[in-house]
Amino acid sequence: MHTCNKFLLLLAAFAVHCSAVAQSPEKYAATSVEMKATKVSEHVYYVEGRPGIATDNEGFISNAGFIVTGDGVVIFDALGTPSLAAKLVEIIRQTTDQPIKRVITSHYHADHIYGLQVFEELGAKIYAPQGAQKYIQSDVAKERLEERQFSLDPWVNDKTYLVLPDITVSRSNHFKLGDLTFTINYLGKAHSDGDLTLLVEPDRVLFSGDIIFEGRVPYVGNADSKIWLETLTKLETGGLTALIPGHGSYSKNPASTISQTRRYLAYLRKKMGAAVDDFEAFDEVYAKTDWSEFEKLPAFKEANRINAYQVYLAMEAELLEK
Repeated sequence: MHTCNKFLLLLAAFAVHCSAVAQSPEKYAATSVEMKATKVSEHVYYVEGRPGIATDNEGFISNAGFIVTGDGVVIFDALGTPSLAAKLVEIIRQTTDQPIKRVITSHYHADHIYGLQVFEELGAKIYAPQGAQKYIQSDVAKERLEERQFSLDPWVNDKTYLVLPDITVSRSNHFKLGDLTFTINYLGKAHSDGDLTLLVEPDRVLFSGDIIFEGRVPYVGNADSKIWLETLTKLETGGLTALIPGHGSYSKNPASTISQTRRYLAYLRKKMGAAVDDFEAFDEVYAKTDWSEFEKLPAFKEANRINAYQVYLAMEAELLEK
């Protein structure tokens, strides 16, 4: 009887082990990129993606953060591949064994969301701004995933899928976990179809997502640059000790960091808007525009012309709406 009970206990332990393996991030392809956590404040850490394009860095081009609360871990953004998210889990486990309870997603763009399935499988609740569903259901999302399954294989493959949020955020609100209070600021459509930021109240650290870029040219894409610029102008920065952007190093001088992204967008709108008003061709205005303030920033060569053209088209559309 004793031997039988022991066998049953071993069998049960094996079943638990198999279940854990099934949920383990180890099932994702290993990534060779260097990833390390930087401690920003008492409770806040982040990992910094590399400048450049996703295919040059195994998808590691965006930032993600984690906050250790005493009653679980809160994640901000999920990185650009499941493999990267799995590596982030390993890094978190070097700091704490607390469960990962919530993932706050700044916006639904590929470089911030393909890791969500790792956290979903670990039982975390996924929060995302209103507008995420619009992206998930779009042809753009489908085409981008198919492209990344090709260009970032094996880190993004046919087992990678888009994760629907458990909770959709449509207005700013607060929540508490452990002894920490958080503020989710819903910004509406700015950089994407829906954007939000996260303020860690006691540490006065703000995760901005792609509303703000530090030390590099932002990717404008199909963003509403007018609303984005208005958001940056209104964004409350008083009393912040640090700001962690969606890309680039964290800043101990948030006002300066916000200013750089705001100046860039304002300059694009000023120059492209003047060209549209004067019925000037894009190629002509782009060639004669003085880009010296921004041309030495990382990602300028890759993004600036595309950004300028998108703003030019957007301002043409704004002119027609008047």
